[in-house]
Amino acid sequence: MQRHLFNIDDIDIAEFEALCSQSVNAEDHPFSSDIEQKVVIYNGDSIRSVIGTPQAGELKNELHHCLKDGPGVLVIQKAFPNSQVIDRATEVFKEIISAEKNTTESRGDHFAKPGENERIWNALQKFCERDTEAFVAYYKNPILRFVSEAWLGPFFQMTSQVNIIKPGGQAQQPHRDYHLGFQDDSLISEFPVASQINSQFLTLQGAVAHTDMKTSSGPTLLLPFSQQYQLGYMAWRNPEFIEYFQNNCVQLPLKKGDAAFFSPALFHAGGNNTESSDRIANLLQISSAFAKAMESVDRAKMTKLIYPVLLAGKQAKLLSADETKTVAASVVEGYPFPTNLDSDSPMEGSAPETVQALMERALSEEWSVDRFCDCLDEATKRRLA
Repeated sequence: MQRHLFNIDDIDIAEFEALCSQSVNAEDHPFSSDIEQKVVIYNGDSIRSVIGTPQAGELKNELHHCLKDGPGVLVIQKAFPNSQVIDRATEVFKEIISAEKNTTESRGDHFAKPGENERIWNALQKFCERDTEAFVAYYKNPILRFVSEAWLGPFFQMTSQVNIIKPGGQAQQPHRDYHLGFQDDSLISEFPVASQINSQFLTLQGAVAHTDMKTSSGPTLLLPFSQQYQLGYMAWRNPEFIEYFQNNCVQLPLKKGDAAFFSPALFHAGGNNTESSDRIANLLQISSAFAKAMESVDRAKMTKLIYPVLLAGKQAKLLSADETKTVAASVVEGYPFPTNLDSDSPMEGSAPETVQALMERALSEEWSVDRFCDCLDEATKRRLA
């Protein structure tokens, strides 16, 4: 009988080393512009030119292959070509941090000491609440939706946390991310290996550079191909694996507006910031429709905030239909479940209308803000009744 449950004694550094010694095959990434230190590099303009064309499916397949069967990490240069959009968002982030310093105590962090750096939890909602127009300008970026769908499919759930590493900020220990990267070894071993492997397909990690990041400022240290090691969630705390990471990881500089995306199973760690200025990144943690997101986000509240901005943009012909769908994809509930099927029964097909579909209908028919908000409240009540 094949084993399905493994424990910490089953990890094998030799197998890990063999996987991480692989090379990147350029023929597997024809849309890429370069390969640096086993990291596949794409040009943002090139990706934008493919979105919406017959080649879009081929590019999605390539990105998925890169994250799953390739090195597990890719960088998109000029993912945000308009630096004003980035700078405006950075100003909002700093305003939020300043406000929270006056009202809250230092909070814990995932892989750093509390208070050592500056972090905004649930930056997605806080950004939307503080400056909805700036939020829409940021999240209408088609690359965010395209890469998310390439890895997760439709109806993903966007969350984000802003991380500011101060001068002198220390490197993290190498780790894997959510889900199982946040669990103790004893608990991880209770999950069948199939579940451990499937965990990496439930989230996508991303980081948008809000400052230029020289390697001396500590952009993320990465170990290409490490996401392929099946027992990696039980291995990343092991001293042998940590030593191998430290001796073999790579680090690429990023320009403001670049974005990196990687599998949550990739061994990675933030680096030392030896510069005299902050290193600022918007960390995107994007969940599959089938997964539990890490953060609780009031998406109904955010939906009410963005609707008037999207409606005005549509009416003034400042936002295309695809841009409004892209913003909605990062905010609005797009999956019909879970719901209360007594009060929210399917009227057509096998599933009730989603909030994304409701918003698309409202924008198409140009409902008033009041009418849309009333219908959203009714839909929310049906789901929770």
